[in-house]
Amino acid sequence: MEGLQRCFVLHYRPYSETSLILDVFSEDYGRLTILSKGARRKRSNLKGTLQPFTPLFMKWTGRGSMKTLTHAEPISISLPMRGYILYSAFYLNEVLARVLENDTPYPVLFMDYLNALRELAQADNPEPALRRFELALLHHLGYGIDLLHCAGSGLPVDDLMTYHYREQKGFIASMMTGHFTFTGNQLLAIAARRFETPDQLKAAKRFTRIALKPYLGGKPLKSRELFIPRTRNIGK
Repeated sequence: MEGLQRCFVLHYRPYSETSLILDVFSEDYGRLTILSKGARRKRSNLKGTLQPFTPLFMKWTGRGSMKTLTHAEPISISLPMRGYILYSAFYLNEVLARVLENDTPYPVLFMDYLNALRELAQADNPEPALRRFELALLHHLGYGIDLLHCAGSGLPVDDLMTYHYREQKGFIASMMTGHFTFTGNQLLAIAARRFETPDQLKAAKRFTRIALKPYLGGKPLKSRELFIPRTRNIGK
């Protein structure tokens, strides 16, 4: 590659005694696996730099599946993530690492990810930012279900009606209620990515869980397990 590339480290793991293998999300090249030689040495100038949520300029070489890092420098300080917000940010990283293929460019998704991190860093409640990013991710993955029209009649979604979700078909007007049914009001909020009520936000979470499941597969997300201890302590 030529020039510096804006990147985020999604995850890293030790390699040999002194190096790191980085899972990187770059603006123009998408997700990459990059070897950072000597990054774990005590005198390495990269020590503390290759961290998640730190905007970086990076450069690498190599044509195979494993690139070799030649340069990295922070663009700015790490975005502040603490407690419950930190768990939410790790969730974004894990989802990206699970669903994105290597060496596939997603420049607009990169900006969606950056905006989601910025929103999380300033948020008291992470849920709206998470739902907006999940919906953006589904769009970039090619998820094409129409949220604004009934798949059966073609008519615009009605605020007061109920719609049943059918995989690969869409939302069909129905008298049923259950896990796969949504009101027209909820669908319109999801389509607009604007959540004005707790009911709309809860429905958006249910919808993104359903829609992302085929991409994530059956293996549980490790980042979701981080929420369990907090949930158990509520009310104690």
